[in-house]
Amino acid sequence: MSIISNNYQTVRRTAAVHNLGCKVNAYESEAMERMLQEAGYELVPFSEKADVYIVNTCTVTNTADRKSRQMLHRARHINPDALIVAVGCYVQTHVEQVLADQDIDLAIGTNEKSKLIGLIEARLGEDQTGKQQVRASVSDISRRADYEMLPEHLPQERCRAFLKIQDGCDQFCSYCAIPLARGRIRSREPEDIVKETEMLAAAGFKEIVLTGIHLCSYGRGLAKEAAASKSGDDMAVLLQLIRRLADIKGISRIRLGSLEPGSMTEEVIRGLSFIPKVCPHFHLSLQSGCDATLARMNRHYTTDQFAHVCDLLRLYYDEPTLTTDVIVGFPGESEEEFEQTCSFLERIRFYHTHLFKYSRRDGTRAAVMPDQVPESFKTERSRRLENLNRHMKEFYRKQLEGKRAEILIEENEDGMWIGHTAGYLKAQVNNPEAAYNELFTDIIGKEIRIID
Repeated sequence: MSIISNNYQTVRRTAAVHNLGCKVNAYESEAMERMLQEAGYELVPFSEKADVYIVNTCTVTNTADRKSRQMLHRARHINPDALIVAVGCYVQTHVEQVLADQDIDLAIGTNEKSKLIGLIEARLGEDQTGKQQVRASVSDISRRADYEMLPEHLPQERCRAFLKIQDGCDQFCSYCAIPLARGRIRSREPEDIVKETEMLAAAGFKEIVLTGIHLCSYGRGLAKEAAASKSGDDMAVLLQLIRRLADIKGISRIRLGSLEPGSMTEEVIRGLSFIPKVCPHFHLSLQSGCDATLARMNRHYTTDQFAHVCDLLRLYYDEPTLTTDVIVGFPGESEEEFEQTCSFLERIRFYHTHLFKYSRRDGTRAAVMPDQVPESFKTERSRRLENLNRHMKEFYRKQLEGKRAEILIEENEDGMWIGHTAGYLKAQVNNPEAAYNELFTDIIGKEIRIID
């Protein structure tokens, strides 16, 4: 147990964790909190004074880099005497800058999180001897083939839980630094995933969200990978896993994280549609609605192929929720190419589009491409897509009026129950019989009102 002793009392050390970035980071931050608690630390909010601050960093954009640094410096400001620990993707890709930052005492890479407690305890011991040097545990992620296991944990909210099943990416899109930060594809053993899901179900969780850096590649690195390759179906092992998880008593919903359109064949979509617990919410990573831009991005599909996947999803599901990502202002994006993206988004009618201004990432091919788009152009194009996004969201919501929806009740705001549909639309339930962590079904527009 981590304690501080003196002649009068024994006090538990306190720790605060702040998460930045994706659902994978969120899962890992929760696991690190569990590790700290098991080691005897008392968890406190990040805004309060703590003995140890851990920031799980992100590096997907320049903004993410800046936020990572800001949170680390904020921790130092809250308690100048605390141990400040930087963990994760920003550390992995900017280790020299991290080590040069006097506000950071300990740097831990993306595949070293399981060593967190030992590294903290070692550093705290060094501090007591007067040593003040930064220590780092950052391995060459490109050479790692092992999936790093973190302890099973129960999130504080008892409704929905993220479940990490895969790490790394081999795609090397020209704009993306994630393969540099996360390394090559590694998959978690299915038995470990089943065990953790059973634990979550026993604790009362109704919904699990399968997450990974490149979820569609789940299975690579496992013994079953060979069988999947022979079938010609990249998602064969993932489908097998989903079927096993759907059989676990207590789990009512299985939600999938971001999916690659190239892996969503009709066979895969049909297979998913035969599993009733799979939520009809599909986040398909688009990035651009222009074929020329997609080619420069090193995305492995065309807009026609992407549209075909969306058509298939709408064939097998009644009004599925389709969401996507779009990068605005990628190098070489002309006004004509941008207009093609606008037209394509209108054609598909996504419920929501996550917009990102292109951000130069050192070590990527796009960083040295000619015709970098001025920031003012990115801002204007983002504004136009945000307006389009609002119109498409409103259109989709109107399509759902009068249809039945099932809401997982997650919180109570001002006496009103709030939750999400299976399609992940935030909704308000006006019924006193609704209850926390229960599923409530009614007609949208009657006792259910979409508020997102």
